[in-house]
Amino acid sequence: MTAELVRGQNHPLSQVRLEIRVSAGRPVVAAATLGDENGKVHGVEWVAHPGVPTLPGLEVSRQAAADHRLAVDLDAMPAAVHRIAVLLALPTGAGGPGSFGSVAAPFVAVTGLDGTEVATYTLTGLEAESAVVALELYRRQGAWKVRAVGQGYAGGLAELLTDQGLPQAHRLAAGIHDAVAQGLARSVPAPPPRADGDRSRQAATSALGPDQSGSPYGPQQGAQGATGPYGPAQDAQAPSGPGTGHPAGSTPTDPAAIRSTSPAAPATGGPIDYSHPRRQNAAPPPPPPTAPPAQPGQPARPVAGDATGWSMEERLYNQVWGMFEDLARSTAAFRSAVDFADARMDKELDQVLSDPRNRIGGQGDAAREAAQAKHAQLVDQAREALDRDLVQLGAEADVVEPALPAAYARWDSPVWHAYRVPMEMPMALRLGDLHLPESDPLRIPMLVRLPLERGLWIDSGTTASSGSFADSHELRRLAVESAVAHIARLLAVHPAGEFTVHVVDPAGSGARELAPLVRTGVLAAPPAAGAAGVAAILGRLTERVDLVHMAVRGGAADSLPPGFDTSQQLLVVNDFPHGFDDRAVTQLRYLADEGPAVGVHLMMVADREDADDYGPLLDPLWRGLLRLTPVPEDHLADPWVGHAWTYEPALVPPGSRVLQQVLAQVATARTKYT
Repeated sequence: MTAELVRGQNHPLSQVRLEIRVSAGRPVVAAATLGDENGKVHGVEWVAHPGVPTLPGLEVSRQAAADHRLAVDLDAMPAAVHRIAVLLALPTGAGGPGSFGSVAAPFVAVTGLDGTEVATYTLTGLEAESAVVALELYRRQGAWKVRAVGQGYAGGLAELLTDQGLPQAHRLAAGIHDAVAQGLARSVPAPPPRADGDRSRQAATSALGPDQSGSPYGPQQGAQGATGPYGPAQDAQAPSGPGTGHPAGSTPTDPAAIRSTSPAAPATGGPIDYSHPRRQNAAPPPPPPTAPPAQPGQPARPVAGDATGWSMEERLYNQVWGMFEDLARSTAAFRSAVDFADARMDKELDQVLSDPRNRIGGQGDAAREAAQAKHAQLVDQAREALDRDLVQLGAEADVVEPALPAAYARWDSPVWHAYRVPMEMPMALRLGDLHLPESDPLRIPMLVRLPLERGLWIDSGTTASSGSFADSHELRRLAVESAVAHIARLLAVHPAGEFTVHVVDPAGSGARELAPLVRTGVLAAPPAAGAAGVAAILGRLTERVDLVHMAVRGGAADSLPPGFDTSQQLLVVNDFPHGFDDRAVTQLRYLADEGPAVGVHLMMVADREDADDYGPLLDPLWRGLLRLTPVPEDHLADPWVGHAWTYEPALVPPGSRVLQQVLAQVATARTKYT
């Protein structure tokens, strides 16, 4: 099965001889760099480009072309090479487009020699960038993986190569463009549109949703020259790059605006519809409008699912991301206007009061009043603009929230009363809500893609936001309740038998809160207690990860032992590090690092201070997990515009029995399945 990657996502490679196929719609330059363990390119001899198209185990195209095939032999790579970055750049000086924002989104596929696709990636969300790192093949513990990167550079190849550590970057970039210019006469043009529409592209706005342009709410490391939203992902104090992200992202656009034109991409400028090259149609069909058109001069009436996508679920997902981007952008504009008004008032007062003569009499008071009046006027104008945006977003939230499927809906949504165990996994899951102080009470659903790419950490420790909870035991109880709500939702959105939950509760401190999971029988076994229980579960899951990794490396992923449980696995650890010795801690770190790639995920319910005795040993563990809290807290960092979003957990309303009802259906379906 082909893995359709989003930015920052990785996928294991079971073959060593591969082709990387590029379809760009217009002639582009394809190149590749070889990097060491840290990704550093040690010299020009580590770069394959049209002037030097062949390196050991690697061959790239000799000219600019609309379509490329790069050959890779991973077994032939030198031992010092641990990363292979595939680069795309627009030719210079040819009268063509100057940025990827004015051409169709490039499509990259990693295939076997027989053409079978292993992984694909569509580079959406590019704007001013003229060079981009499309994807990366990297070696980790002897096995190769592919990661979708999509990191663009407005400064072109020179900036890209400089970022990879090449001291001769500008000279090499000029040499590459010279080699391309000499061969432009024989460059391969874009193929004409095919009658069946395969791999054709249509013009429209770039609005495939943030996960196509970045990560579900996962942070990504950007680069100078790269633009776009990342989505909130991690503690502000410890941002991490997802599979990165969470990487530089895209410029936010209105996902509801779709203006289809002809199938051919325009030569320069204009909005582009980034079609999926593997679909029969060039662009996801927009839903038919279900609301009457707005009156002239009035804002458009919102419609649920009014975004691009191949299904209503995908349209709603992209619409939620569009709402998040719109709120972030509007709030950033308001804060910037207020900062400008403050700075302007301070400057005017300094200019007037710097003259001692103006401090006597009424001249100074008049100047102060005038400056304050201007300040108030600017702030009022900014607030008026923000309020207009909030009214529109609030109206959109009012129609979107009731239309959300169970995986995206709050626990108090009526959709849960009609819940049935699904036949397939959804594309995302709601973990809570996000909001900003200027936009209260507007809430944006916090959606993360499935399967989980990172583990979850429910922080039961006391922070500045949770300081009102004087009783730490109450905060720990709320953390376990929050974890149970997340576990129940994960179980509910997976088909029967495709998600298995293991719980470790060494001291039994969460027995009361975990009771709904135990009573309904949705757990693989009763919560493990004591050091022996911890060791047993960690040992089994570690062996599972080792076995699957070995099968993937050996190209025998379909030859696992009979009866092997192929479902996704979730390990829930409560009250860490109680019951853990050094060996168990090492196994836990291994599962957090290597488990997600083979379907083993981690959920920690813990207070970081309880594990202070381990010192910095566990810092990578905490940084590798997505931190959530059982109480509202301003801790989700947004590197795009610098907001600190307030996260509110998705909890079951007090007195509601919806969780027990859902878990009972999950347990019944699992019994029938087995």
